Amino acid sequence: MSYTDYYDEQAEVTGWLGPEVVFGLAYKYVRPGDTLLDLGIGTGLGSLPFHMAGLRVLGMDASEVMLEGTRLKGFAEDLQQHDLTSPPYPYADGSLDHVICVGVLNFIKDHTPVFHEAGRMLCDGGLFAFTVGDRNADEPDELTAGREHTGTDESVTIYMHSPEQVRRLLADHALTVARELEFVTYMDDERTKRLRARAYVALRDPRS
Repeated sequence: MSYTDYYDEQAEVTGWLGPEVVFGLAYKYVRPGDTLLDLGIGTGLGSLPFHMAGLRVLGMDASEVMLEGTRLKGFAEDLQQHDLTSPPYPYADGSLDHVICVGVLNFIKDHTPVFHEAGRMLCDGGLFAFTVGDRNADEPDELTAGREHTGTDESVTIYMHSPEQVRRLLADHALTVARELEFVTYMDDERTKRLRARAYVALRDPRS
């Protein structure tokens, strides 16, 4: 089994519902033929529902291995290898109808580059939909997923952001929250280790 097949299988085994939650929150804002950029596209799990709804999918990821997983599925029109923490991204100002980032931001401590680039690339009224690790203001802002959760020999740090932090950062980049929903994710195959997540849909404010 390839790594990308294992990745997709683990999403199924652990009950990862991020793609369905994001699409459910976003569907009223999208139309067939719209362009959608999936940041951290991985194997395409986050953007596949949008493709099935008739949107034109573009993708960006730091890993060529993961991009190949999407490429083999044959639905993305353009795939770019690029690190999300290194702006600028290879798309022009105001050139995209929508941007999504599903299951990625919980591994990035500082969301500023991603939010800045989403706001830059989106057309006025365009949608930015994403998921983050969720926390209350008095809860820790990071935790460690051990080997029993990652399925590898390495531990991973997961970063958590409160709704107040997210809304403030969005506002700084001309993005306004339209919808949001808290949901549960699991960090192990047995679904015993829970992690709170939150999905957001934000819209690009009109440029003056």
